[in-house]
Amino acid sequence: HHFSSSDGVPSDSLEAAKDASTQEKLTDQVMQNPQVLAALQERLENVSHTPSSYIETLPKAVKRRINALKQLQVKCAHIEAKFYEEVHDLERKYAALYQPLFDKRREFITGDVEPTDAESEWHSENEEEDKLAGDVKNKVVIAEKEAATAEEPNPKGIPEFWFTIFRNVDMLSELVQEYDEPILKHLQDIKVKFSDPGQPMSFVLEFHFEPNDYFTNSVLTKTYKMKSEPDKADPFSFEGPEIVDCDGCTIDWKKGKNVTVKTIKKKQKHKGRGTVRTITKQVPNDSFFNFFSPLKGMSIGLLDEDSEFTLASDFEIGHFFRERIVPRAVLYFTGEAIEDDDNFEEGEEGEEEELEGDEEGEEDDDVEINPK
Repeated sequence: HHFSSSDGVPSDSLEAAKDASTQEKLTDQVMQNPQVLAALQERLENVSHTPSSYIETLPKAVKRRINALKQLQVKCAHIEAKFYEEVHDLERKYAALYQPLFDKRREFITGDVEPTDAESEWHSENEEEDKLAGDVKNKVVIAEKEAATAEEPNPKGIPEFWFTIFRNVDMLSELVQEYDEPILKHLQDIKVKFSDPGQPMSFVLEFHFEPNDYFTNSVLTKTYKMKSEPDKADPFSFEGPEIVDCDGCTIDWKKGKNVTVKTIKKKQKHKGRGTVRTITKQVPNDSFFNFFSPLKGMSIGLLDEDSEFTLASDFEIGHFFRERIVPRAVLYFTGEAIEDDDNFEEGEEGEEEELEGDEEGEEDDDVEINPK
């Protein structure tokens, strides 16, 4: 602010004097205010009590010992890495024990095998009440029911089993476009394969499809490479194996069936002659099947924000297939596992919603800047 003297010309010395006196008055007022004093006092105390500032005050000999502890901590991290390698071996061993059950699951889903009466027996919670009510009903109703059952459709296996899971799980249904749906109805099984002993740690998701009109592959694969060793630059951040890269596979689309691209018409003007011609051009299209052509050969540090987000959510989806969906598919089909997940993650949900809101906002801005 400029204090100006009476004739309207700013006078530096006058300004300085006035400033100084205003400053003094302010300081006096502030210092007489007990709340302000208390707040200042607290700030001073806090400053001296942050962990790092406390460490700075320690004598050299003590700092040396702290460094020795950090070295021990790094050694702990390396032992922990070995622990997780053994966990991976254990997971592989148990995967072999689960597999016969998963194979049977596939046979029931596809209808290749019909479960026996013993295999299909299941007692639900409200079955007892139903049974009592059933005894009360008269025989006529039962007879009618039997007649109706005879006419009831009996499709093969469990139709659209995996497709229904995709629809039920938000993380997946977000990726599925309308034109992906008829393809996913041909999905018959999803398997997880662990890397062999002595190989770099990884797992493969196998998506098994019945013969269909869209592509000739019977299996689409996605490989997730993992790392279970402390980062040299930041060993203390180690919390177990993490996915560091992923590899898709080539989909052999039948002619005109590739949903990951769309054909657009584009007008081109000839620079010299000024004539206009229309060309058709293939551009990428949103589709779940882009899941099989991930961003290639990029480590997370080198990517722009959007790609980094894509890669992180790709890793998250891979993890979710492996940890939740494949082991407990029937419960995602019936929706029971989803209710469990909702109850389980209640604490985080509020935060997530806020984030989503922000993202939507950003997208709107893009649209204004770059009208499609």
